[in-house]
Amino acid sequence: MDIKTQKTPVDYEDALRWMDQRVQDIQKGHAPECLWFLEHPPLYTLGTSGKSADILASATLPTFETGRGGQVTYHGPGQRIVYLMLDLKTRKQDVRWYVHTLEDWLIQTLAAFGLQGERREGRVGIWVQKEGRDHKIAALGVRLQKWVTSHGIALNVSPDLSAYQHIVPCGLNHYGVTSLADIGVKVSLEEVDTVLLKTCPFFS
Repeated sequence: MDIKTQKTPVDYEDALRWMDQRVQDIQKGHAPECLWFLEHPPLYTLGTSGKSADILASATLPTFETGRGGQVTYHGPGQRIVYLMLDLKTRKQDVRWYVHTLEDWLIQTLAAFGLQGERREGRVGIWVQKEGRDHKIAALGVRLQKWVTSHGIALNVSPDLSAYQHIVPCGLNHYGVTSLADIGVKVSLEEVDTVLLKTCPFFS
């Protein structure tokens, strides 16, 4: 498996092109699986079940429609994105298992920093308690093509949380959004990467 780490933010359309090509190469047996650690410049993405109305009139950042599942979310510096290009035919051909495994990965990573990440019935992503209220700290959005995955997870390490004020994140407007830094956990992306690699469930 290749581990690809990008040190500077990657344009969203460039990332999509790279992922699409890698997925095709994996399908053909021409390339190994890949985990890609990166950030994007500030932007919003609209998943396959997203509603344009969830991007509010006050939003000024560019918006991209994308083939991943899910609704509207924000990407930007200080958010650790991991795109996973995995061949589930060699693992387990079960979408629910795959999403559950991604959730477990995020929960274990948060636990390493002393935080209790949790699932919520009917709500995608990983949630933590802040001031007695649910706040989303990590998002998931996946795509499968002939059982090869793309897109993946986004963990808020230290992004500009004010960007979420201009969207209805994941179609849910009754909950907050937080980050490791917002909760008081001051860590670098590199420190988060170390834990993500240590807890990654996809290494055989």
